[in-house]
Amino acid sequence: MVRRGLLKSALMAVALTVTIAPTAQSQGAKHRVVVQVSDDNPKTWTQALNVVNNVQAVYGKDNVDVEVVVFGLGSGMLKAESPLSNRIDDTLANGTKVYMCENTMKGQKLNKADMHGKVGYIPAGVIEIIEKQKQGWAVIRP
Repeated sequence: MVRRGLLKSALMAVALTVTIAPTAQSQGAKHRVVVQVSDDNPKTWTQALNVVNNVQAVYGKDNVDVEVVVFGLGSGMLKAESPLSNRIDDTLANGTKVYMCENTMKGQKLNKADMHGKVGYIPAGVIEIIEKQKQGWAVIRP
C-alpha cells in the first residue's frame, strides 16, 4: 500500500512538472518543420508548398525554419521544366530551404542542369529527414 502511494505521488509530481514546464516555443525558440516530397503527383507537390505557406503564415516566417526535402519520385517537382517552378522561386524567396536528394539524381541519371537553378542539394533525402527528426524537427508528408 505504501509503495502504491509513493508511486502515485511520484507520477503526480512528474505530471505536474510536465504540465508547468515551459516549452521551447514559449522560450523564444523557432518552430522547425521539414516537409517531405517523395511522390510523382503534382497535386501533392502543390499541397506541400501550400503547407509551407500556411506554416509561415500562422507562425510568422521569422519564427519558423522550414525545409522541403525532395527525393525519389518527387524529383519532377524540382526539375527545371516543372509546372511549379515559379512557386519554387516564391518559396525560396520566403526563406524556405528546398533540397534535392543527390542519391535520387544519380539513380534517375539527373544532373544539376536538369534541376531548378536555385535549389540546394543533399546527399540523401531520407537521411536528412531522419537527422532533422532526431533534432526535434516536425516532419510533414502531405
